[in-house]
Amino acid sequence: MFKAKVNVTLKKSVLDPQGQTVKHTLDTLGFKETVDVRVGKYFEVSLNAADKTQAEKNIKAMCDQLLINPVIEEYTYTLAEA
Repeated sequence: MFKAKVNVTLKKSVLDPQGQTVKHTLDTLGFKETVDVRVGKYFEVSLNAADKTQAEKNIKAMCDQLLINPVIEEYTYTLAEA
């Protein structure tokens, strides 16, 4: 069994209105040193696979087909035996 931890973020070229709202709120709360905030998504996926190569292939397919919108988002992941 393998566990993948997937972090999804908007591409740098995409505006992040939710991140800007969080930044504005942090400023309002007195955290004036905040320069930028980007909001993303996080997934933990446990999967059975024959080996790490197959697990990586599966997690990439899951991301590309469902977990992310490749037009505006990008992702990174870590994969470990569970």
